[in-house]
Amino acid sequence: MRKPNKDIQLTTYQDLLGVEENTGAGTEKVVIAPLIELFDFKDHPFKVLDDEKMEETTESIRQHGVLVPGIARPRTGGGYELIAGHRRKRGSERAGKSEMPIIVRNYTDDEATIIMVDSNIQREDILSSEKAKAYKMKYEAMKHQGKKAGMNTLDKVGEAAGENAKKVQRYIWLSRLSDELLDMVDKKKLGFSQGVDISFLSEDEQQWVQVILEEQGCNVSTVQSGKLKEYGKRGELTFAMVRLILTEEKPKERKVTLKADKISKYFEEDYSSEEIEKIIIQLLDEWKNRQ
Repeated sequence: MRKPNKDIQLTTYQDLLGVEENTGAGTEKVVIAPLIELFDFKDHPFKVLDDEKMEETTESIRQHGVLVPGIARPRTGGGYELIAGHRRKRGSERAGKSEMPIIVRNYTDDEATIIMVDSNIQREDILSSEKAKAYKMKYEAMKHQGKKAGMNTLDKVGEAAGENAKKVQRYIWLSRLSDELLDMVDKKKLGFSQGVDISFLSEDEQQWVQVILEEQGCNVSTVQSGKLKEYGKRGELTFAMVRLILTEEKPKERKVTLKADKISKYFEEDYSSEEIEKIIIQLLDEWKNRQ
């Protein structure tokens, strides 16, 4: 039987995890570490919940142990800082285990941050707040490494999750929301796009928005969030104005569907839907101007 804390040298890091080896960070080793010596990654953005999936993880660990080692680095003051494996650690605790295997390597803060984000970002059940904070952390880490800020870097930030620079930028903007407003986005009480608009407001202005939303229980339209953003940029937003904007009556949404067989005689087959819509709007504008 293998004794706790016995080191096992691995041939290559990429063979185990499928990532490129960074020869400057030192040699990897696997350690069977006591759970009490595993500390959470600083500002870890991903929540570890005792939900149904955790129940499945716990049962798997109870029967088979931790099959894939976590990733950690030596911690100042003793023990290890977990980079990846927080759910495995929690599952081990719930399964009554006292230790779990981890891969130990001397990563820098920026290297550790990037690995932490990439090892979690592809989860299916990830929350908007988790992704927002994680993308911000990875972006800052890449800038510290000398990567120039810009769309190219943003593309690389979202590469592991298959998201482009524009989407990543919006998540990073979203990370500026207060925790209370981010929670509203997670719970679908505040739309993603509306959250991005409100993220441009100051802390006080965001607090005003939160107070009104909780007080009135109202939803925020993109028109309203756009107004909040615009007034905020001009420095003209007040608590009274926030209340006025968020409680104004929203226009009723009207939807009209035109069946293809009714309009096909007016347009050749090579017209796209966008072109047809544009022509119809132009004609309606001309009709309105003649009234």
